[in-house]
Amino acid sequence: MSEWEHGVLGDLVELKRGYDLPKKRRQSGPFPLVSSSGITDYHAEAMVKGPGVITGRYGTLGQVFFIQDDFWPLNTTLYVRDFKNNDPRFVSYFLRSMDFMAYSDKAAVPGLNRNHLHVASIYYPTSLEEQQKIAALLGALDDKIELNCQTNETLEAMARAIFKDWFVDFGPTRAKAEGREPYLATELWDLFPDALDDDDKPMGWEVRKLEDYLELAYGKSLPAKQRKLGSVAVYGSGGVAGTHDTPLVEGPVVIVGRKGTVGSLYWEDGPAFPIDTVFYVVPRVGSLLFSYHLLSVQPLKDMNTDAAVPGLNRGNAYRLEFPRPDEQLIQAFENLVAPLWKRRAANLKEVETLAQTRDLLLPKLMSGEIRLRDAEKAVEAVA
Repeated sequence: MSEWEHGVLGDLVELKRGYDLPKKRRQSGPFPLVSSSGITDYHAEAMVKGPGVITGRYGTLGQVFFIQDDFWPLNTTLYVRDFKNNDPRFVSYFLRSMDFMAYSDKAAVPGLNRNHLHVASIYYPTSLEEQQKIAALLGALDDKIELNCQTNETLEAMARAIFKDWFVDFGPTRAKAEGREPYLATELWDLFPDALDDDDKPMGWEVRKLEDYLELAYGKSLPAKQRKLGSVAVYGSGGVAGTHDTPLVEGPVVIVGRKGTVGSLYWEDGPAFPIDTVFYVVPRVGSLLFSYHLLSVQPLKDMNTDAAVPGLNRGNAYRLEFPRPDEQLIQAFENLVAPLWKRRAANLKEVETLAQTRDLLLPKLMSGEIRLRDAEKAVEAVA
């Protein structure tokens, strides 16, 4: 079964340039439009039958996308027109192991010529069975990563729904006022006021400013040249922007975009270094869990006050208002959501381990450095 041959990429697949589709011609539909950055939109018509493999031709190079269904590859991509009886998912992993930048034309905007790629030297397994086993092994890791990410989206949505129902829509209080049946456990139900006041908020909940709930502390400048090798996440307003050896804040940390991506919101379980384009949150009421969900319902992204560089003014953010629930109710919310957040953190940790394993195995499997049996043992150790 295990037969490997030297050849060129054109022996494995035939690549073809994608198709132009201006926005004005796009119609709502089920078929993904794939650019060099991945799925960017959907359209009523497909140009290529799935499964398909697509990579960037112009602009963003190096990412490879596997699409199960029919799709439309845009003209910034190359897609596999002919798999030449090779396994499509194996091909997607094989292309991921290639250094596409080595074939870029070195212009101001990186670009690839498929004819240059077709003559790239490769070493690959010719057995379809072995290709399928390699793809299944790596695919199992990717499938588990995807499952964990989907689970976390559900956990986050559950927490958001609870916060919104209790503290934004005032669901339990509204139900009590209308004489409806309780839909929470008695010990929780009893914590909510029985009626709404003239301002349509729960009786006794006084409106407070955001400043009363939390502090938005300034991040600290950390130029790239001053960063040292380490595992501490460095956060800018666009998210993780690198790593450093020393944290500014021990985790967990809530981070808010101040300059650039205004109002972006991040939760980091570990220690972090928020730089000077962000705020980090210091709770004054409840814990970070309450602060995070409170900030998630604020219109921070609409509060840009700087025309030249988008910016969030802390004073303006502090003046935002929110009804103050009872302390016991805030604690009840945190008690309910904390297990969801704990599971979310465990899933993220597992995703990190799975991705590291996949990224370690991918080049070794594709180069023939290790064979399936050894790779299977490595996967069994983390799965």
